[in-house]
Amino acid sequence: MRHIHYVLMLAFIASAGLINGAALAANPQFTFETNRGNFVVELYPEKAPKTVANFMKYVDSGFYKETIFHRVINRFMIQGGGFSADMLEKQTLAPVINEAANGLLNETGTIAMARTSDPDSATAQFFINLENNIPLNFQGSDPELIGYCVFGRVLKGMDVVREIGAAPTKNAGPYSDVPRLTILIHQIKLNNKPL
Repeated sequence: MRHIHYVLMLAFIASAGLINGAALAANPQFTFETNRGNFVVELYPEKAPKTVANFMKYVDSGFYKETIFHRVINRFMIQGGGFSADMLEKQTLAPVINEAANGLLNETGTIAMARTSDPDSATAQFFINLENNIPLNFQGSDPELIGYCVFGRVLKGMDVVREIGAAPTKNAGPYSDVPRLTILIHQIKLNNKPL
């Protein structure tokens, strides 16, 4: 009898573990397929709902196919998602509201929205932090202090991200820090649907 009770307890613990695992898997995960290798990113819709919805629209439409990482600064970040391989900027949807005040920080391996000096100007471009970039965090509601909205994190393949970050760069027209050899995003695909 005691043995049966023990087995039932183990089964309960195991099922609870599965439930917790399922809850953790609720966040959407995406594979970035590049010509330098693949990496997986998890997004946080509870923290940045508008930003994640915006990103998913671009993924669903195939917008990111054959775009590039056009700006790479080692020990800082890699930026992509807006230019074709011939450095032509793609037409985007309307900008998304800046959700940088969500408690997420620009830490190593996080993905955030790129933008202009206008806090609410982010569209399709994103960047992945290669270090803890504290100056990019939300520090206040003043436009110069709002920071850059983090909306996810690299789960697998950070070695690929770092390799991209170490790529030799050049100037290309008005753009600086452009990789000498094209770093292509073949596609970004959804791995799982949120629960």
